[in-house]
Amino acid sequence: MTTPDRSFRGATAVVGAANTPFLKRGTATSSSLQLTLRAILDAAADAGLDAHDIDGFVSYANDDNEGLAVGAALGVKEVRWSSMVWGGGGGGVAAAVNAAAAAVVAGQAETVCVYRGISEADAGRQSYSKGHIGPLYGAHGVFAPAQICALRTQRMIEVDGVPREALGALVAAAYHHAQNNPEAVAYGKPLDPDVYADARIISEPLRLYDCSRENDAAGAVIVTSAARARGLRQEPAYVLSGVQGSGSSWTESVENESPYSSAGFHPALVARLWEGAGIKPGEVDVTQVYENFSGPAVASLIDVGLVPPGAEAGRVMRFENLIAPDGDLPLNTAGGNIAEGFVHGFGLIVEAVRQIRGTSPNPVPGAAVSLLLGGPMAPLVSATVFGSGSAL
Repeated sequence: MTTPDRSFRGATAVVGAANTPFLKRGTATSSSLQLTLRAILDAAADAGLDAHDIDGFVSYANDDNEGLAVGAALGVKEVRWSSMVWGGGGGGVAAAVNAAAAAVVAGQAETVCVYRGISEADAGRQSYSKGHIGPLYGAHGVFAPAQICALRTQRMIEVDGVPREALGALVAAAYHHAQNNPEAVAYGKPLDPDVYADARIISEPLRLYDCSRENDAAGAVIVTSAARARGLRQEPAYVLSGVQGSGSSWTESVENESPYSSAGFHPALVARLWEGAGIKPGEVDVTQVYENFSGPAVASLIDVGLVPPGAEAGRVMRFENLIAPDGDLPLNTAGGNIAEGFVHGFGLIVEAVRQIRGTSPNPVPGAAVSLLLGGPMAPLVSATVFGSGSAL
């Protein structure tokens, strides 16, 4: 086995991060571009940078606002890098960060902004069924992402033996964390366990509160070299490792060779993630996992080795174990897609960075390794490991 290339590890860092307020879907008076520009300006100010010096742009999830247009609207001096991660939904949320870091490492740009914005006023409903759901599903009335994920989740519960309570624990932790986050849409709205259990079924076994929200909002983070980051305003969140992709046989169809209940993080991808970061799963201090729905999030945690498979998952996936500051596996510490807000998971990037800085609404004491997982049960998945200076 060859020794992994460490040139990527710690060579770049996120130095600025911002979200706009998470508004109820369809209520924003600004366009998605206007929201995106506000987030970028706020992220630049957070870093202590002039937004005109941004020279690279990366987005994902079929963002309507291409990098050249965003750069022109900002009045940047030059656009040296502009790219989009293919695929809808949140599979590319971490991949976008990785692409920005790769551009900086390769010398293609110096200051790269990763962004994502949604406003229903101009972007419409964010449905990504087109091209993802094959005719075998459509012929039987399966058209929505919730249905696809529900089928796989049911297999995970019935065949793999993962307790149904694992899903509830993840949701409960998200709502718990949101109560300390004034920016979360669920702030001041704690979720009673009985309300969760009695909520209407969306697609069995997923109930209402197992499903992520959709919001009008935008987010942005700024990536630059590690050397430059150390002289800026915020504590750098260094990019230790990043992976993206899928197995050759993994699709959203039922006819595939991979485990049907997998979230799509195949073994080779997972091995590269940990080898690149130079750590083991047990060394992660805090995790932000993309939960389009609760079941896929549990599956992704199993895939990457943070949670054991089968019935043993229940031993780890307990509410007390998933909350900051004292749980062994604190998850989605700002509320996640389910309780903070949903812009295809962008808030998860911002929260992963805040944990390294110690500015999370629910900080994990001494967090040195912060994991971001994107796009469970999507054709594309991705992950990024962030670290503090002490993790280098």
